[in-house]
Amino acid sequence: MSRIRILPEAVANRIAAGEVVERPASVVKELLENALDAGGKTIRVEVEAGGKRMIRVIDDGYGMSHDDALLAFERHATSKLRSADDLLSIPTLGFRGEALPTIAAVSRLLLETRSEEDAEGTRVEFAGGKLVSVKSAGLPTGTTVSVADLFYSVPARRKFLKSETTELGHIASLVTHYALANPGRQFILTTPTQQIVDCSPVERLAERVYQLFGKQSFDELIEIPVVSAAFRAAITEPELEPSEEKARLTVYGFTSRPEIQRPNRNGIYIFVNRRLVRDRLILHAINEAYRNIHPGSVFPATLLFLEMPYDEVDVNVHPAKIEVRFRRSQFVHDFTRDAIRQALMSARPIASFAAAAGSGAAPQNANAAGAPLSAAASLDPAAPSVIPRAIIPAMEEIGLGSGVGSDGGFDLSSAPMQPIEQRFSFEPGSALGAPGFATEPPPPNWAANFAGANGDAPATLPHPDQIADLKPLGQVSSSFIVAVNGEGLWLVDQHVAHERVLFEHHLEARRAGKVESQRMLMPLILELSPRQLVIYEKIAEELSANGFEVEPMGPRSVAIQAAPAGITGSDAEKLLTEILDGIERENAAISIETLQAKIAASTACHAAIKVNMPLDQTKMEWLLAALAKTDCPMSCPHGRPVVLRYSIREIEKAFHRI
Repeated sequence: MSRIRILPEAVANRIAAGEVVERPASVVKELLENALDAGGKTIRVEVEAGGKRMIRVIDDGYGMSHDDALLAFERHATSKLRSADDLLSIPTLGFRGEALPTIAAVSRLLLETRSEEDAEGTRVEFAGGKLVSVKSAGLPTGTTVSVADLFYSVPARRKFLKSETTELGHIASLVTHYALANPGRQFILTTPTQQIVDCSPVERLAERVYQLFGKQSFDELIEIPVVSAAFRAAITEPELEPSEEKARLTVYGFTSRPEIQRPNRNGIYIFVNRRLVRDRLILHAINEAYRNIHPGSVFPATLLFLEMPYDEVDVNVHPAKIEVRFRRSQFVHDFTRDAIRQALMSARPIASFAAAAGSGAAPQNANAAGAPLSAAASLDPAAPSVIPRAIIPAMEEIGLGSGVGSDGGFDLSSAPMQPIEQRFSFEPGSALGAPGFATEPPPPNWAANFAGANGDAPATLPHPDQIADLKPLGQVSSSFIVAVNGEGLWLVDQHVAHERVLFEHHLEARRAGKVESQRMLMPLILELSPRQLVIYEKIAEELSANGFEVEPMGPRSVAIQAAPAGITGSDAEKLLTEILDGIERENAAISIETLQAKIAASTACHAAIKVNMPLDQTKMEWLLAALAKTDCPMSCPHGRPVVLRYSIREIEKAFHRI
C-alpha cells in the first residue's frame, strides 16, 4: 500500500489557513488589502468581541460579478497575476489567491458583492469551507465580507487567541498602518460600543499622522523629507543594465526626536510601496541612523515609507506577505540610513550625562499633563530656555592661525550647517480635528507607541549652537577637555572631537578632488591575504582619490608610496589594512559613498590627536571652536559620543537645590 497520499482539499485549506490566518487581525489584513486593491475609497471595518465573534469589511471598490464571486473561493484564484513573469513585478498588495478560501475554511463567511456593470449583486455563504448558499441580491457597488465565529471548526486554534482587548488592539494597529499608507482614502473602525478610527481623506501624510496620533505625538516627530536617488550597484555587485539606470529609490516619513525613546520596536512602522512589512535590513538601517544618539537598549518611533520600482523588491517570500527581499539591499540600507540621519541632524542632539549613563534624569512623561518640549522650542536657539543660564565671561577672539598648523597638526573645518526648523502648516478647512488614537481610552494602546518620552532621557537636549561659546578649563587625564558655558558643565573627548573635525574636512576635500597626500621616505611593503587582494583591486581607484599611492609588488604584495596627509609612516600600513578588513567584514557590499565615508573615518581616526596628550589653552579653544562648526558634533564618525553635558538643572538637582 502506498505511503504517500494527496491531502484532501479541506485539510489543505486548513493548513494554508494556519499559515495565513493567525488571529483576527490576520483576517482584517487580508480583507483590507483586497479592498485597497479593488480601489475602495472608503473602507469600513466592524468588529465584535475583538474579532472572535464577527469581522466585517465593507468597501466601495469595483466589486465582483456572479461568476467571479464563486471563483474567488477556489485556491490560488486571483485577478492580479497572469503568468510567472508577473511575480517579478507585483504592484498589488494581494496576489496569492489564498485569502478567501483559507478564511472560509475556518469560519462562517458571507460575501456580498456587486460590480458596477451588473444590475444585481451576489450573496455567497460558506461554513467551515463548505458552500452553503448562493443568491442574487440588491446590493450597492462594492464588496462586503463578513467573517463570523473565527476558528469555530478548529477549537484548538481558538484556544491560542488572546483576550478580546488584545485582539482588538492588533486590529486597531493594523488599520492604523494602512490608514497611514493611504492618506487619500477614508478608514473607519468601529465596535458595537465605540468608534475607534474615523479618518477622512487628506492630501498630505503629515495631516494623516496628526489625525491618528494627535498634536502631542505629532510634535515629537521630525519629518524625513522626500529624498530620491537613482539605484547604484554596490562595489562588488553586477553593474546596472542600461534599462535599470533610471530606476530610483524614494524615502520619506517621520521619525522621533532624539529625546523620545521607546523600550521596544512597536513604534517602528515600515512601508515598501505602501505595503506594511517587517524587514530586518531596514530595522538595522534605522538603528544605525540613531547609533549613539540613542542608547543601545532603546528604540525610536518611526514611520518610514520606501518607494521603488516593483521589480526591485521581491514580496513573494512569506505566506502572509509581511517580509520582502531587496534586489539592491545594501544601497537600500545605506540610502535609508542616510535619509534618517540627515533628518536627525536638523535636530542635532547632544547627549547629557544622564542619558549617557543610562540613569533616569526625568520622570516618565508618557501622556502626562506636562507636554514635552515642542518642536519650535527644541530647534529655535532664540526660544526661551527652560534651563537657567549662568553668566560666563565672553571668550576672547581666537585668531584662526594661532596655535594650529605644524606643531599641532590641526585643520580647520567648513562653515557650520544651519538647522532647519521642521514645522508644518495646515490649510484652513483641513480635517485635523477627527478623533484619533491619542484621544481614545484603553483598552487599545497602539497610540502609546508614539506617545511620551522614556524616563532615561534628559528633560531637554541642548542645541549644538550652545557649544560655540564653550570655555575650556583644563583636561582630565590629558584626554578629556573640561569646559563650561551658561548651559552647564561639559566634557569633550579630545580624540573623537578632532576625529569629527578631520572627518568632515576630509570628505569635503574628497568631493572637491583635493585630498592632500604625503610621500613615504621609503615605500612600505604590505602583504595581503587573497580576500584583501580582491578588495584592493576593487577600490584601488578610490584609494588613490583619497590620498593613497599604492602599487602592486609581486603576486600578493603592494607598496605604499604615499598616504593621506597627517598619517605617519607607522600608521599608513595599519590604516590600509583597516580599510580593507573593514570592507571585508561587510562582504564588500557597500556603495561608493559609504566607501568614501569609511575611508574618511579611518583616516581621521589615525590622524587625530590621541588620548593622554596634553593640550595648551590655545589648542583646546581652537578644537572646541572647530567642533562647533561641524555638521554633526554629537558623535564621531564611528558613533562614539563627542561631548557630554551636565546641565545647570541637573547640577542643582544633584545638590538638592530643586
